[in-house]
Amino acid sequence: MKGALFGASREGLFFLYVEGEMSSGLLLKEVRGDRLVVAIDPGKVLNRVWLTTGERGLIGEPVSLPVLRDGVDELERLVARSGVDGPPVIGIEATGALHRAWAAEVERRWPGSLRLFAPSETQAARAQLGSRRFKTDDRDCAALVWLLRQGAGRPAGPSGVEALLGAVRHRRQLVDARRVAQQRLHDQLNALCPGLSAPVGHGRVLELADPSGRAVLGCAVAFAGRAPSVRSLVARAPGRLSDANARFWAQRWKRLLAPPADAELRAQRLGRDVDRWLGLREDIAALESQLAELLAGTDGQILTTLPGVAAVRAAAFAAHTLPIERWPTPEHLYSATGLAPASYQSATVTRRGRISRQGLPEHRDALMGIAWGLAQHSPAFAARHHELRARGFRPIPARVALARHACRLAWRLMISQQPYDDRRYDRARHRRGR
Repeated sequence: MKGALFGASREGLFFLYVEGEMSSGLLLKEVRGDRLVVAIDPGKVLNRVWLTTGERGLIGEPVSLPVLRDGVDELERLVARSGVDGPPVIGIEATGALHRAWAAEVERRWPGSLRLFAPSETQAARAQLGSRRFKTDDRDCAALVWLLRQGAGRPAGPSGVEALLGAVRHRRQLVDARRVAQQRLHDQLNALCPGLSAPVGHGRVLELADPSGRAVLGCAVAFAGRAPSVRSLVARAPGRLSDANARFWAQRWKRLLAPPADAELRAQRLGRDVDRWLGLREDIAALESQLAELLAGTDGQILTTLPGVAAVRAAAFAAHTLPIERWPTPEHLYSATGLAPASYQSATVTRRGRISRQGLPEHRDALMGIAWGLAQHSPAFAARHHELRARGFRPIPARVALARHACRLAWRLMISQQPYDDRRYDRARHRRGR
């Protein structure tokens, strides 16, 4: 099929692109036997490389090339000396950040030749080749060759989308680190001032990010766990702290048991952990500003017109979804998130199970976040959510069902680039009887 380009999503859902139009294809077109196929298994120091054709098999011996520019130069020489005419088909396993530098340079030197594969796809291919539990770099390259020969793989995404994806993943890591740091602060504060940081259901909860929480942390470090005065709490609050609130914490502090014998040392450790926690908060705030700038340069910016969906939620979903042309229908996109129910069909037997959980958890979480924001701030989605709960849906299944409608809406917005209108959506929903 002339002018055809085969690709796949990160989750292994394959599509066929023909002359600018896309249709889903369960059967992939095999690469011609005289076409050069290059498989690259990336590493931290060296990348394992195979050069093959369907007619000649393995060309030369497998080589390990450095991840530096010299390695790509040597790959270019190997391709030129292979004796195969035409541009190669190059496959790289997308393993975190290890593949990105080479992938960008390969795409620059051989435009349109690069195909990316998720590690789960490589593992599945190894299973087909009978070596699922026997992983080596050469076995991974053999699996990549097997996939490439079938026309599988997804093309490299635009640089703007890759930059957005990198920022989204970095923010997720910082948020996880902040959560752990905040839990550690509560633990240290409870050891230094027993009973001060009470959990939910045991009095007023101490929110560390609030002015009261910041004031309590500051006084715990400054006075090594001893009870401060109301004036000291107000002085150490970064924002407005009412006298009544400060008085509550000062009186509660006086009712605590005495600090431990090593209170001075604990206070020093707590102070350093507070500084790290505050640094994480500043890093996340700076990264969210970057997210807003990167999102503005993509088609995902239109998602910020949804009620309850700001730059962070929109960027998280857009980074794993764009380019939107990869998904011929919203159902393909919804299935790739892993929220679609698993199904089994054989002859007259048809079964539907729980959500399939295929794809990336980050993609799934991003769609669930959009569904939650819409349920809280969009009248049309709030009414739909109320209907689902009235029908007996529990909170999480109701949100999963809502996520399917949110996915359809997000797909339509990114395709049409028209802002969201809640009234128009509600009218269309009732007209379709949904």
